[in-house]
Amino acid sequence: MHIEIEQLDGPAAALVEDAFRLVYAEVFAGPPYAETEADVSAAFRRFRTWTRKSTFRGVLAATDGGEPVGMAYGYALGPQAGWWDQLTERVPEEMHREDGRRTFGLMEMAVRAAWRRQGVARRLHEALLATVDAERVLLNVHPDSREAVAAYRSWGYRKVGDARPWPGAPPYDVMLRVADASTGSGS
Repeated sequence: MHIEIEQLDGPAAALVEDAFRLVYAEVFAGPPYAETEADVSAAFRRFRTWTRKSTFRGVLAATDGGEPVGMAYGYALGPQAGWWDQLTERVPEEMHREDGRRTFGLMEMAVRAAWRRQGVARRLHEALLATVDAERVLLNVHPDSREAVAAYRSWGYRKVGDARPWPGAPPYDVMLRVADASTGSGS
């Protein structure tokens, strides 16, 4: 089956929120995340806020018939971004300096189970970063999500610390990918 990937800015992503939500809810209900409907609702309150950011970028993968199979989204981190404050150990000042262009925060990426191991995640990642002009990309990933961690490593990310993204959260791996110096892009 053919999979199409659509690149979306914030307003366009907001219009298809239900497709993003469907993928998110299905993928993150499973281990190691075990998110509840309340967790999904909270995630999509944040999603609505993020889609209003001028730097928001999203990608949605769907079948020829329009069935959503995967998604990814994020936005550039501004000077007041709290991401670095979630780390369990402080990193050097230069590492956590943000200016609204330096770092793209990859907030979520997910592929529904039936479409995994078909290159959809890689295509989503490449399509998303093709829309981004940043020196680097930052993300959090649950360390027990071994397939995701392995994929991120294969795409050039390296672990730079551990974070607790919300009170009571288990430690997540914080991973960073520096742009390819030869292309100047994060992809």
